[in-house]
Amino acid sequence: MNSLSKYLFKEFFKLFGTALCIFVSIYLIIHFFGRVDDLLEAQVSKGIMLSYFLYKIPYIVVQMLPPSVLIAVVILLTMMKKNNEITALKASGINVNQLLQPLLFMSIFLSIGLFLLSEVVVPFTSSKSNEIWRSKVRKRHTQSFYGHSHIWYKSKNAIYWFRRFDSKGTVAREVSIYYFSPDFRLVRRIDAHMAVWKNGAWHLKDGVELRLEKGKGYVSRGFRKMTVSLPETPQTFAEVEREPEELNYWQLKRFAERVQEEGYDARRYLVDLNIKLAFPFIVVVMVLIGFPVSMKIERGGAPVAVSVGVGLCFLYVFVLGVTRAIGFSGVLPPFLSAWLANIIFSILGVYLITLVPR
Repeated sequence: MNSLSKYLFKEFFKLFGTALCIFVSIYLIIHFFGRVDDLLEAQVSKGIMLSYFLYKIPYIVVQMLPPSVLIAVVILLTMMKKNNEITALKASGINVNQLLQPLLFMSIFLSIGLFLLSEVVVPFTSSKSNEIWRSKVRKRHTQSFYGHSHIWYKSKNAIYWFRRFDSKGTVAREVSIYYFSPDFRLVRRIDAHMAVWKNGAWHLKDGVELRLEKGKGYVSRGFRKMTVSLPETPQTFAEVEREPEELNYWQLKRFAERVQEEGYDARRYLVDLNIKLAFPFIVVVMVLIGFPVSMKIERGGAPVAVSVGVGLCFLYVFVLGVTRAIGFSGVLPPFLSAWLANIIFSILGVYLITLVPR
C-alpha cells in the first residue's frame, strides 16, 4: 500500500466514522421523540426502554452507512481540492482518477460488512426491538420474541388457526386445523387446547376431531392426546407476520417461495428479497457518484460538500422508492426494480468520472 492510499484510508475512515456517528445519533433522537410518549404511556421501565433503543442501533447503522460513505468521500475530496492537494498530485504526475481506486476498495470492503451486518445481526436485534414494542407497549402479550396471536395460515391441503403461537417454546394454544378436499369441501377438522412440537411432530392435547366418513357424514370424537404429522414446523409459523428486516435473505426467500406455492401474489416479498442483495452495493454506488461530483465543487468547502452529499442521498432514496413501488405494482420484475437505482446511478457516476480532468 503506497503513501497516498494510506493517507486516503486514514482520512476517509475518520470522516466516515464521524458522519456515521452523527447520522445514527440524529436518527436515534428523532426516533426517541417519535416513540417516547407511547413508551411512557405504557409505563415501560427505563431498562426496557434502553434495551428497545439499543436493539434499534444495528438497523439504524445499516440505513445510515451508505450516506455516511458518500458524505465522507465528498468532504475528503472537496477539502483536498481546497488545500491544493489535488493540484500537487497533478503536478507530480499522478492521475486524479487514481484516487478512485483505494476509495472503491474501501467501498467494497464496507459493502461486504454491510451485508453481513444486515444478514447476521439486524434480524436478531430487529426481532428483539419489535417484540418489546409489541408486547410491552402495544400489550400484545407473547411468550417469546417470535410470538404471534390470532394467526391464519394456509398450506397446500389445510388451513391453520392459532389463538397464540410461541415458536421459541414450540407451543401453540387454542389450535384449529381444517382439511379440505380438492373441491374445497371440509373433510376433517381438529380443535385442540394445545399443540406441542416434539421429536419432529405436533402433539395435540385436549381436543375434538371432526371427520367426514362415507355414508355417515361428519363424525366427531374427543381425545386427550393426538400426534399429527404436518409439513409445517415451528419455524414456518415463526416467519408469519414478521417485518422484512427481521428475516435474513434465506428466511425471506423461503417465505416468498411458500407464498407462491400457496397461490398468492409474492411480488412484494420478491422485490424486498432482491433489495436485500442490492442494498449493500449502494456503498459502491455512493463512491462512484460522489467522486466526480466532489471534483466539480469549486468553492464553498465542507458546507457545500455536505449539502451536495445530502442532496444526492435524498435523490437516490427517491429513485429507489419509485422503482420499489413500481416493482410492487408488477410493472417491473423484482430484480430490475431492486437494482435499477444502482444501475442508473452507477452509469451516471461512470459517465461523470470520464469528464473529470486528469
